[in-house]
Order: sequence, then C-alpha cells, then structure tokens
Amino acid sequence: MIFHKTNLKDAYIIELNKLKDERGFFARQYCQNEFRDHGIQISIVQANVSYNKLKGTLRGMHYQTEPHGEAKLVRCTKGGIYDAIIDVRSGSPTFKKWIGVELTEHNHKMLYVPEGFAHGFITLQDDTEVTYQVSEFYTPGAEEGIRWNDPTFNIDWPAEVNVISEKDLNWPDFDSE
Repeated sequence: MIFHKTNLKDAYIIELNKLKDERGFFARQYCQNEFRDHGIQISIVQANVSYNKLKGTLRGMHYQTEPHGEAKLVRCTKGGIYDAIIDVRSGSPTFKKWIGVELTEHNHKMLYVPEGFAHGFITLQDDTEVTYQVSEFYTPGAEEGIRWNDPTFNIDWPAEVNVISEKDLNWPDFDSE
C-alpha cells in the first residue's frame, strides 16, 4: 500500500500497490503492520457496504461521539464517489478543515478517516457501491451529523444532489461551542 498524507492531521489517501500479471493484479488493502508503521492504530470490528442506485445520491456528514468514535477505511468497489471528510476534533490543528477525494472502481484508492471526523459522499455514477471497515460498532445514541451544505465548511460537491435522506437533509449546522 502507498500512504499519502492529506492536508488534514491523521487522514490518508491510500493507493493499492498492485502486483500485476496476465490475470490482472493482486494487492493488500489492509495490513495491520503497514498501518501501524504510519501511526494508524485501527482495530476493525465491522464492515459495511452502501449500494446507491442513482448518481447524485448524498450520504453524510456522519460521525459518532466519544467514547464511540469510529475510524473508517473507505473504498468504492463499483462506480465512483466524491468522498468528503471534516476534522471536527476541537483540539486539532486542522479543526473545521475538510478535504474531498474521488474514489472509483478504477483508481482503487481508499480514504482513511480518523476518529473525530465527519464523513460523507456523493455518487458520481448510477449503481455505485462503497465498502468501508470501521473501528467501532454502530451506536445509535452516539450518532451525530452535520448538514451536507453547512456554510461553515462550504464543501464543493462536484455533482448535484438528487437523492438524500430526510435525516441527512435535516442535520443542524455545525456548532463548535
């Protein structure tokens, strides 16, 4: 795996190190030792898949509060997404900063989302599938969210939002107090 630091503290874009031959390629998408070598301590307890029928489906921005904070390793296995994360850790030097990255079935990139980050994505194609491993079990009472178009962040979504849940549409604006 090839780890690329982002502008956000502790967040990485990870590329697969592909071993290619006439059959295609083989690559590791997770290795505890390699993650540890980059200062990432993640214990995966749950693996999720999100299937999205239509281009312009937005999911986010979600996170869980402590002590149920969760790190995520996100990869698009079919179609394409624009994946966005926001650092909502009040003591972090990148607090309230965000980045976005395109993850597709063709570029095989992954995004490592540390604990304390809000996460969301918009689909760039119909029939898009996203997988992600998480470090904490889903805990409904710890679930929080930020509205996808909160003016505090002004995320530059590259596609029009066509499908969004009521819950995601109605998350409040971010309040850092």
